[in-house]
Amino acid sequence: THSQPPQQLYTDTMRLTPTPNIVIFFADDLGYGDLGCYGSKTNLTPNLDRLAKTGNRFTSFYSAQAVCSASRAGLLTGCYPNRIGISGALQHASKVGISDKERTLGQMLQAVGYRTACIGKWHLGHQDIFHPNHHGFDFSFGYPYSNDMWPRHPEVPKTYPPLVLRRNFDIINPDVDAQSMSTITADCTKEALSFIDKNHQQPFFLYMPYSMPHVPLVTSKAWTGRTKRGMYADVLGEIDDSVGQIMSRIKRHGLDQNTLVLFISDNGPWLSYGNHAGSAGGLREGKGTTWEGGVRVPMIANWPGVIPAGLVTHQAAMTIDVLPTLQKLLKAPPSHLPIDGHDIWNAILNGDASEDVDRAYWMYYAVNELQAVRKGRWKCVLPHRYRTLNGQHPAGNTPPATYSYKMAELALYDLTQDIGETDNLANKRPFILRQMLAEAETARQELGDALVGKARGRGTRPPGIVP
Repeated sequence: THSQPPQQLYTDTMRLTPTPNIVIFFADDLGYGDLGCYGSKTNLTPNLDRLAKTGNRFTSFYSAQAVCSASRAGLLTGCYPNRIGISGALQHASKVGISDKERTLGQMLQAVGYRTACIGKWHLGHQDIFHPNHHGFDFSFGYPYSNDMWPRHPEVPKTYPPLVLRRNFDIINPDVDAQSMSTITADCTKEALSFIDKNHQQPFFLYMPYSMPHVPLVTSKAWTGRTKRGMYADVLGEIDDSVGQIMSRIKRHGLDQNTLVLFISDNGPWLSYGNHAGSAGGLREGKGTTWEGGVRVPMIANWPGVIPAGLVTHQAAMTIDVLPTLQKLLKAPPSHLPIDGHDIWNAILNGDASEDVDRAYWMYYAVNELQAVRKGRWKCVLPHRYRTLNGQHPAGNTPPATYSYKMAELALYDLTQDIGETDNLANKRPFILRQMLAEAETARQELGDALVGKARGRGTRPPGIVP
């Protein structure tokens, strides 16, 4: 069947499996080079490597923004985070969150008959009006924001209130300590298995935004020291094992042929944490930047019998593309609000044989600063201030290394030849540069650019606000 043209395969998929189960694993601060299938020689990730081997591995997949809350907003709404007023990492004192006017991926799937669960880190507003159960999820379990937002934060101790663990609206642990945090991956896995057991006879959507490998790194007793390759490898090993357990439970219920699985990271590694940080895999910089190390992330798509095994897709795509892809796949009603993503189903099914036209992806950071544009093989970096470790390789994890700041010059990179963004071709390819700058101007007209004095574009929407 995989030799059929894309449209025929798409039609047959819908006929045979009109409502596939959907599982999205969303790791936190996992680097592009952290998985075995992406070249890691340190971390052991056999379950994820198997998903890649039997599915489609994307090599140019991007987070919508290189930091926690914004990256989740992009995935769940199909919008650039700045379009919906979400940026950076929302703090415990934040009065904003995801607006009830937005339609999340969970709400879209509820509308077509899915049972939905968010198990892990939410981070789109911690007040009740922003709670996941109000935004498309029948069941939720996990932390309201990042696990370092607690009184034991290494840089700003005693600033944060106690970290709570919730099941739906119930607080089941009002003050998470190091011991109770150590089981968070295992606890989330148990909740996911229970959700599958209870809902396997109807279509379900399981969204698993793991709290790890965001610092502070912790593992259950069973995984502490297990890999003999350091704490970071142990944490990834436990996440990989969690993925394996969930996939096994899906297979036990006979659902593996009817389940679409995506594995993605929210952004690149938090490099200042040294040996408690991941690897950007040869990419430049990391989390908190629009260099490739900050925004290019692993993405694996797997659906046995539908997505051919062994595909590798070099075409650029982004988290904002997930919602519109599923919307078309399931024939769900479109949103009444404009979204930014595109249907990438052909690329998922056909890899680089896809006939999809190269699209431009706009890379914003720090509220509404347009810093780069990616289209096809080219990336245009616009002048901006960015953080860097200046080549430091911190050995420890606490306290983290201190960033310094530099100015990026106008640059053009050919990412097919230069993933490390070292060879600026702006002077050698003036025609391409002009084309990319035109794309940047399109972005500014649509969403604005604080760096050139256009703080708000015509397409932006306000976030939800605590009344």
